[in-house]
Amino acid sequence: MTIPDGAPRVNPDATGSTTLSLDDGDIYVCQDGRRDAPALLLVHGSMSSARSWDALVPLLTGSHRVIRVDLLGHGRSAKPADRGYTTPEQARRVGVVLDRLGVEHAVVAGHSSGGAVATALAEQRPGLVSALVLINTGPSLDAFVAPPSPAITPAQWPPADEQIRRFAAPAFSRAGFEIPDALLDEVRTMTFHTLTTTMQATTEYLKERTLPDRLRTLGRPLLVIFGEDDRRGRSSSAAGYRVVPGAKVELLPGLGHTPILEDPSRTAAPLLAFTAEHATRPHRTDDVV
Repeated sequence: MTIPDGAPRVNPDATGSTTLSLDDGDIYVCQDGRRDAPALLLVHGSMSSARSWDALVPLLTGSHRVIRVDLLGHGRSAKPADRGYTTPEQARRVGVVLDRLGVEHAVVAGHSSGGAVATALAEQRPGLVSALVLINTGPSLDAFVAPPSPAITPAQWPPADEQIRRFAAPAFSRAGFEIPDALLDEVRTMTFHTLTTTMQATTEYLKERTLPDRLRTLGRPLLVIFGEDDRRGRSSSAAGYRVVPGAKVELLPGLGHTPILEDPSRTAAPLLAFTAEHATRPHRTDDVV
């Protein structure tokens, strides 16, 4: 496979990060694990970045080539003010990243709104996505609840730490769980425009069609993991995914909207059992960027 002139290669060792220059913005990519292992793509949710998976990654690298991206508008990726934030656009961009890395098949896991991006990628590139894992991703707009939280206005941007903590508190349900400083840092890297636009993009995507309706005809294995005490989305809504043929639903008692941070080990257990059954070993290991 030909590598474009002047394009940087991805670091070929077990771990590495790079920024890929795409036509519509630079995208930060991080890889961990053996390059000859089955690919597992992790897609973060709103107000977050690839760093939200940090605690989970070490539990996955023994059997997977773990790939994370900062979606446009998040983390270390570009934050244009005029384009690129719809869910299908984010998904298309992720597909380009996998192409540039030489990945032909991947299990794709998305947390919260990242599950909508994962679903859109499966719609666009069914040959690329071998299976899907949705973690606390509400199946429809009806699944979401709106607990009281202080609003943040453009005039208050960037917000103070305590404002961010109060705004994000419903994302965690364990008593005394302290929102990691890394999350506060990631929110601060966003602009007010990228924060509000990316959140609205998920709403528009779910307005068009529910996720189960999109997934039921794709024929891709599906695992749904839900923290049972989610305060942003009703965990009972996870049953809506059962209309997808063969879908598995795993509820995690005592955990909230972000089990990947609240209890990585309990989150990794069903995920690894699922990927052991559905992951596809790569046909090639040459990276193209």
